[in-house]
Amino acid sequence: PIITYEDLQPEIHRIANGDRSAILSAHPISEFLTSSGTSAGERKLMPTIKEELDRRRLLYSLLMPVMNLYVPGLERGKGLYFLFVKSETRTPGGLLARPVLTSYYKSDHFKTRPYDPYNVYTSPNEAILCPDSFQSMYAQMLCGLLQRQQVLRVGAVFASGLLRAIRFLQLNWPQLTQDIETGALNPKLTDPSLREYMDKILKPNPELAECVRHECSKDNWEGIIARIWQNTKYLDVIVTGAMAQYIPTLDYYSGGLPLACTMYASSECYFGLNLNPMCKPSQVSYTIMPNMAYFEFLPHEPDSFGFPRDSPPKLVDLVDVEVGKEYELVITTYAGLYRYRVGDILRVTGFHNSAPQFHFVRRKNVLLSIDSDKTDEAELQKAVENASRLLREFNTSVVEYTSYADTRTIPGHYVIYWELLGKDSANSPPDEVLKQCCLAMEESLNSVYQQGRVADNSIGPLEIRVVKNGTFEELMDYAISRGASINQYKVPRCVNFTPIMELLDSRVVSSHFSPASPHWTPERRR
Repeated sequence: PIITYEDLQPEIHRIANGDRSAILSAHPISEFLTSSGTSAGERKLMPTIKEELDRRRLLYSLLMPVMNLYVPGLERGKGLYFLFVKSETRTPGGLLARPVLTSYYKSDHFKTRPYDPYNVYTSPNEAILCPDSFQSMYAQMLCGLLQRQQVLRVGAVFASGLLRAIRFLQLNWPQLTQDIETGALNPKLTDPSLREYMDKILKPNPELAECVRHECSKDNWEGIIARIWQNTKYLDVIVTGAMAQYIPTLDYYSGGLPLACTMYASSECYFGLNLNPMCKPSQVSYTIMPNMAYFEFLPHEPDSFGFPRDSPPKLVDLVDVEVGKEYELVITTYAGLYRYRVGDILRVTGFHNSAPQFHFVRRKNVLLSIDSDKTDEAELQKAVENASRLLREFNTSVVEYTSYADTRTIPGHYVIYWELLGKDSANSPPDEVLKQCCLAMEESLNSVYQQGRVADNSIGPLEIRVVKNGTFEELMDYAISRGASINQYKVPRCVNFTPIMELLDSRVVSSHFSPASPHWTPERRR
């Protein structure tokens, strides 16, 4: 049968509590991989086996040969990648539980990897493996600045991680340039192996310090990545799915450098890679590698609400998917997930030879609902994009957002939190424009929502609450303090956890409501 995580939980608890019998796999479970803390609200424990590391390494080994077809010469420089480990825990039965990237970075596959001129990082293992996120980020940024002429690509796992690194540079460039100028390392870096490594490479370089200081001290940070790392050819970050909303901000800080999305993976399984990594983010398609797992596809009908229990769905094999159709991904893995629903919705875009290629559409989950309305992540993303166009004439963009369904009012209404980036503080968008943004969002939402607003009066006017700059960074810090992985953290597009909502509400600088009802007629009723 097709299963979800909840179906597996009893078996996973048995393994976590020490049962070593062949419950899910004939291979012994080597550890648990914890899924992203913001996926469906809880950290799931995904079983894995030792040989999975070989499969992950195989996929990683294909990324640069593909990239080399589009961007030659990468073997002549280095990559500035901001990579981090998360502290790990053990289950009652003694198995490690940690994020998939922490597992990979701490493995010998990564730590003792052979020299490869196409995969040389500016960040040393000592920095990547440092468990203190401040010390790790500081050392990685410092190494990136020291080797700035050799940097040909800049990246992180998610787009949000790279923007966090830029924000870190904004806050810490005075100390970083002082370290470069004097050749003496910031005393806040106390990790012994990290200090030992940095002491070897850090030498006084007043000329470099002045160059970095000259760029960072300017009020305008537009194009800062290209200004400091002038030889950068592209940014290597995931900007598909919910990460798409970071594209304008990345373009701002990079001066419009190409964005490369290279691979498609999750805690459950690594899926495939993008064979045209320099394409536009909206055109990214991933080719699934059939040796990673056994892949099946559940036809997804956007307007359906599941299937009757007496008629199980017909799964489609990888070779039988049809171009243009959407499917929910179902996997059977070597580690013992059988016909497991990952929760990703994919659209078939074409074929590479006989291998189907997929565009990641969204996670299968409803974000917002007040009444019978159901707003998903893709709809909310589109509504934010449409509304934010009204901010362009004020040189302002939405850098971050989340939402919640406020049912304390009668009727309930959608609340959208926006953090804005304005290039001109003297020309910030007035209240009337932000009200029109509320209405533009409502015009973008589905007809069920609009019927509730217009005909049924079951939904109140949408509200935008503008929060102070840095609020979403505080939100991330809070999530990390509660055990989220810095590599896998994604801003939740919907919040309902009281402490998070209190944090957001304490940072609100202005509130704006939709001034009118959206356009709706019965003919559009679904």
